[in-house]
Amino acid sequence: MSAIQETIRSETTYRPHVLLVEDELNVARGLEMVMREEGYEVDLANTGHAALDKFKAAAFDLLVADLRLPDMDGMEIVQEVREKRPGTNVVIITGYPSVSSAVQAVKMGVSDYLRKPFTEDEFKVAVKSALEKKEKESMETLIVETHKERLIQKEEVIRVLERAYHDGEFWRELMEHGSEALKEYRLTRKAKAAILSGDLEWIRKNIGNLTEEQLMFIYKRLEREAW
Repeated sequence: MSAIQETIRSETTYRPHVLLVEDELNVARGLEMVMREEGYEVDLANTGHAALDKFKAAAFDLLVADLRLPDMDGMEIVQEVREKRPGTNVVIITGYPSVSSAVQAVKMGVSDYLRKPFTEDEFKVAVKSALEKKEKESMETLIVETHKERLIQKEEVIRVLERAYHDGEFWRELMEHGSEALKEYRLTRKAKAAILSGDLEWIRKNIGNLTEEQLMFIYKRLEREAW
């Protein structure tokens, strides 16, 4: 497993959390049993308002919702969840399918739209696919954020080195006070250590090729260490 995957979940402890909204008790209990056997944590709600209350109180990976509920249209729940918790994927189950609700579901990014009666295998596949889609989206988001952080580190290191070249007072602060002079910069401990120790190898590997002016502080730091 990669570091990114480990960040998202620990395989030995993580269990996807599903909220099932279904007012028919026998159907709800049957689907709950199927999902628990697949290793998911399941909460039940038999009304729309109960479902929304549960979403306010806890985070869920997946919403499985019937469209016909005693107190409100299930699509209203889906819409509110998608607006307030866009990271929650959705599977719709309904005994009253319609073209308009199917089109609306697609527009809201619903993962699947199951028409009752469906088989146990069809339900398992729909739930599994929705959760895998969520995990993929989470990984892609983390990759983007990690890449963004790397770019920020690069920009910050270059800012420090350029300032050191042009600002003699800042140069002296770096030499004499070390990390205290870098407190206003968004730098990791490794980046700070590389600047302050003159780690040219780390700088070139993680920041890339720099100009002679930008590297001047690093060169002088190495000279000082050599003495």
